[in-house]
Amino acid sequence: MLMSHILFIAGDSTAALKGAAEKPMTGWGEYLQNYFQPSMRVDNRAINGRSTKSFLAEGRLAAIEQDFGAGDYLFIQFGHNDGKVEDPSRYADPKQEYRQNLKRFIDSARGRGGYPVLLTSVSRRRLLEDGTLDPFAVGEYPFAMREISAETGTPLLDIFAASQQLYQTFGLGQSKRLFMHLPEQAHPNYPAGITDDTHFSDEGAQQIARLVALAIQQSAELSALQQHLKGEIT
Repeated sequence: MLMSHILFIAGDSTAALKGAAEKPMTGWGEYLQNYFQPSMRVDNRAINGRSTKSFLAEGRLAAIEQDFGAGDYLFIQFGHNDGKVEDPSRYADPKQEYRQNLKRFIDSARGRGGYPVLLTSVSRRRLLEDGTLDPFAVGEYPFAMREISAETGTPLLDIFAASQQLYQTFGLGQSKRLFMHLPEQAHPNYPAGITDDTHFSDEGAQQIARLVALAIQQSAELSALQQHLKGEIT
């Protein structure tokens, strides 16, 4: 019988649980539990608008540490708000502070007998003039995350690359369905409509959660976590 553990998600609005007033906007973390047996409980601590810097400054990692036990997992996905140069409370330079912050998350999990896992930022649906997806849709943050993974020997789920592939598979027109694209009066929460290529629709969140589960299944370094998955993900 599998020992029971917790998978904590530390991240931003792309993963966070959304309230009734924000729906149909949905975070991918809301659907991750669907892929796990009851032996792995997903505790989604991602929150709207946070960067590595503000998440740490507000004591949110400290709050996770209170509940984190040996054998638990810490999934770490940031970048969207770390790039907000205009906001000193959130901005973390991708070459320096962002990397230092990620190491704090990694050390926190390891120091408590748990397992940190780095996830590159899920991509925005940002297009270049030729209609292709922008490889810098979340700036340099996915590149920095990959380098910290290599430097610290931390498992990496490359959700940036996987999500860009997903948008291409859907096609540039149909991929709008994965995001918050609503015309006027289509939903009472957004009477003026919304065009948002960062935050996910319910369908988009389900698709990204599936990519995360698939990446876990394909990771040679996460064989212990794979035992908690419900079954083969196709």
